[in-house]
Amino acid sequence: MTFGIWQDAYVQQQVIHGPRSVTGIIGTTMNGVMYLSMPFLSTNMEHGKWAERRKAVALAGTCLACASFFLSSWSTEVWHLVVLQGLLAALGNAMLYVPTTLWLDEWFKDTDRATAYGIQFSIKNIVGTSCPFLMQGMLEHLGFRTALRVWAGIALITSLLGLFLIPSLPPDTRRRPTTVAWSFLRHRTFYIYAIANVVFSSGYGLPQTYLPSYASQVVHLSPTLSSLTLVMFNAPGILSCTGFGLLSDRKIVSASTNTLISAGGSAICVLCFWAIKSNTVPTLLIIFSLGYGFFASGYSSTWGGWIKDLEAEAAQNNEAINSGMLYGFMNGARGIGYVAGGLGGVGLLKPVLSNDYWALGTKYGGVMVFTGITSALGGWGILWNGCKGVRRRAQT
Repeated sequence: MTFGIWQDAYVQQQVIHGPRSVTGIIGTTMNGVMYLSMPFLSTNMEHGKWAERRKAVALAGTCLACASFFLSSWSTEVWHLVVLQGLLAALGNAMLYVPTTLWLDEWFKDTDRATAYGIQFSIKNIVGTSCPFLMQGMLEHLGFRTALRVWAGIALITSLLGLFLIPSLPPDTRRRPTTVAWSFLRHRTFYIYAIANVVFSSGYGLPQTYLPSYASQVVHLSPTLSSLTLVMFNAPGILSCTGFGLLSDRKIVSASTNTLISAGGSAICVLCFWAIKSNTVPTLLIIFSLGYGFFASGYSSTWGGWIKDLEAEAAQNNEAINSGMLYGFMNGARGIGYVAGGLGGVGLLKPVLSNDYWALGTKYGGVMVFTGITSALGGWGILWNGCKGVRRRAQT
């Protein structure tokens, strides 16, 4: 949520050797590896012997992530950071995140699950809102090496405390199925939502990575104000994550319509505010940060509605389905998007117009176009459902 500040520090402090543009890969690789490992972890920790060892896995993941952050403080090359933060710390984060998510799914299996997911994502945005100034202050006063060591200690203490505060599961959830239900892979709806998730996620990680650099290098804001753009990016998600979850649980709109609201709003914010004159009108950058943060942050909270759609299809066909494992696969689809966007993001750092009168003419122009298009395509499930409705009416 705050990697853009670290990425800007790696470039500005010039203590890491290697291509400066490659530092942007660290954050997107971290997100990608973390999410890509979740289908494997959720499948194994939902069934069999590993289901009883979730807390041990979470503890091991905490230690791995914190040790990786601590060791990365001695990095001298970009590839050191890619390995330690992008790969090892990401795997540790996933080992902590998956057990806690499975516990959440079991606590809210029948009611308000999408809202519970939304509140979980809102907490992520609270961290993203409160931490940028902490990160910026540590980097300015301690340098990135000492700051990484301090952050590793903070992460270790808070993670261990959180794990020990998790209550025991309800008695009726302790007997878990011993077989894996793969029937959801036969349903076209799963692939519709998964593809939309991959496409949307490929662009979602880029503004988080490059927004502070764009604010400081193009708009010429101070380091503090550049960090503030991430705060404005994350703060609206505190409300929108819970809000989109409530829309799913209360069935105010369909799952695909809920997704379209999030995706369409995100695309409008990118193409109408960030990509036009945000390079010379800082107000537009503020509007983009707030608007995109609101709509894009809520996208993952629409997954609860997707899972309900798949559960309904499974019930119609008298099939078993495991929502916790399905949630892991949704995270895996997001991981594919993060990796694709991260690898392609470096090549997108180029203008799409011949002059910088418009923001599209800055070196971030390609990132803006890509993010806008992928945001719009992330809501394509509504088109699929619309086509199905037309076909049904034609058949009747």
